[in-house]
Amino acid sequence: MRTRMISFAATVVFTAIPALLPTPAIAQESVYLLKNVTVHPVTSKTVENVSVLISNGKITGIGKTLRAPAGAKVMDLAGMHVFPGMIDSATDTGLTEISAVETTNDTGELGEFNPQIRVEVAVNPASEHFPVVRANGTTTMLVLPGGTGGGRAGGDQAPKTIQGQASLVHTDGWTWEEMTLNAGTGLQIRWPSIPQVSPRMAAMRGIRVPKFEESKKKQQEQVESLKAFFEGARRYQQAKVAGDPTFETDLKLEAMLPVLEGKRKVVIMANTERYIKEAVAFAKQQKLPMVLAGATEFGDTLPLLKENNIPVILGPTYELPPNEDDAYDYAAALPAKLYKAGVKFCFGSYGTQFARNLPYNVANAVAHGLPLEEGLKAVTIYPAEIWGVANQIGSVEEGKWADLIVTDKGDPLETTTDVKHMFIKGQPVNLESKHTKLYEKYLNRPKTTAPEKP
Repeated sequence: MRTRMISFAATVVFTAIPALLPTPAIAQESVYLLKNVTVHPVTSKTVENVSVLISNGKITGIGKTLRAPAGAKVMDLAGMHVFPGMIDSATDTGLTEISAVETTNDTGELGEFNPQIRVEVAVNPASEHFPVVRANGTTTMLVLPGGTGGGRAGGDQAPKTIQGQASLVHTDGWTWEEMTLNAGTGLQIRWPSIPQVSPRMAAMRGIRVPKFEESKKKQQEQVESLKAFFEGARRYQQAKVAGDPTFETDLKLEAMLPVLEGKRKVVIMANTERYIKEAVAFAKQQKLPMVLAGATEFGDTLPLLKENNIPVILGPTYELPPNEDDAYDYAAALPAKLYKAGVKFCFGSYGTQFARNLPYNVANAVAHGLPLEEGLKAVTIYPAEIWGVANQIGSVEEGKWADLIVTDKGDPLETTTDVKHMFIKGQPVNLESKHTKLYEKYLNRPKTTAPEKP
């Protein structure tokens, strides 16, 4: 990633602080029996008063008559509920620590085309943000190498079109290798767009607002440049297959081969109706398995997305409407509209600072018409299906990794529900975070008497 020496130095600084170290991993052979729980598989009906057996990191049994094997740790969790861990499908958690401190940010590689960039190697396992998101039930994240743009893609005029390979990572682990669930999950592309800067904002920043014709020409040049890069990658692919004696390996073009072969999803960030249509047309022309991200203004594109089977990563629902004439609850009601239109979707936090609010953004969508079951699936099994890992995570089923959360009051989307236990790949995870430490610290602050005034 950008400025590797600085990024490495920042990582050394972080990992040198004991308070920031991740939870120690427990031996993989550990066996756990969770007794007397209500299991919410999300892919089937809820079952009450059963046990869940975890061994070798996976769910090996769910039933009423399960017995603990020799050496198993038995946890009687009567009255508690087991859900699959939640999946955040758009974040830069682990790449940025303090947004205002440049050396702690590692997103946005220099250059226009960077398909060879692997985001997982830059994830900082000791980030203070991981314990915070774990506390609210997130066990897996899709980390985007080019950043998230706050959920509104397309406003950046800088030529950073292909931004690298997004990867699925667990939210706990000692190293990036240990955290990585699926490397190279998708290729992040930020669709070229015309930046919208109001005259007032331009005057405040002291910048010139180019004419529309000028901006449109530049945007089209970037689109043509993207198409030319893909065509160059196809010629590279053909030359490699043909065994051309003059063939030389090119790391950028080599990274494009899984994309051209349909083995790697393409996450295209396009925010408005016009750019969504352009991106879909491009994906169809190039025969790419597309996932739409960063969209806020869909217009009449929902039938187009359904027809082409293109999933969407929706963003925060506690947002102002994109236009002054839009309904006040535009963002909150959007998930229900996609559901009714038959468009498959999942949720992403689109950031780091408020990634902990992922379940509450889904809850807001539920309050505005999205069925509760669909809301839960949109942060569990649906993203697992979209990213091709539904055979590993996303539901509580035998044979899958035991990425589980145990809650006290049931629905993990409710603010009054607490996550009491978490398992990632079958290992219990410490739910302590900087927030809980500060809470305990000031909760136990000694009482003092104000000094008498002279």
